[in-house]
Amino acid sequence: MSGNCPEYELALSGDRLDALPMKPAEKRALAGIQAELSRVIRYDDESIVNDKWARQRYDCGCFPGLTPARKATVRTAWHEAGHAVAALAVGVPFSSASIHHGHASEGRINGIKAAGDLVFVVDAAGQIAEQLMNWTTLERDDELRAWLLIWKGDGGDARRFRRTLGARFGADECGAWRYSEGVLTPRRLEIRQVARALLVHPRPLPYAVVAAIAAGR
Repeated sequence: MSGNCPEYELALSGDRLDALPMKPAEKRALAGIQAELSRVIRYDDESIVNDKWARQRYDCGCFPGLTPARKATVRTAWHEAGHAVAALAVGVPFSSASIHHGHASEGRINGIKAAGDLVFVVDAAGQIAEQLMNWTTLERDDELRAWLLIWKGDGGDARRFRRTLGARFGADECGAWRYSEGVLTPRRLEIRQVARALLVHPRPLPYAVVAAIAAGR
């Protein structure tokens, strides 16, 4: 199915984006992130991980060294960026995106307000973004169905995906997943840019900042 989503095009149209209320602190954060992303444009994702995020994962004893901690941080950033871009795409509001490593999670989209019959796209988006990171999406439906059978937990994403796909797809998990891929695959560069913003900035990214970064502003 087509990835074109009218709700997304409206949300990130020039007039709508310019109208997003942005606090002075958010404007400063956006300017700083944009400057840093320009500075590190030639560096790969692992090279730009803010030390705060890598240290969180290393200091808790979760990883044997800073290199694997950085790799894990990058994957988390793509995962959360996928959720954030998907939320923008289908008009699901949230307050901020974070890759803070805590006791119960590697990162999260804060203040998300699940609504509408496309919210399942947001739930699928973390895993899809991780697959898009290295172009490892499953092309064959039989492979996807087999993977979906073992997709459990994932911070509640799997449970929410299955609970919310019914309005559009009934029990057709594969169809809902392919639809979600259709929404997100054309936006891989937006996901990457939001992920890199999460990596360089040592604090959560507010909604307005995420929207501006995804729009390339």
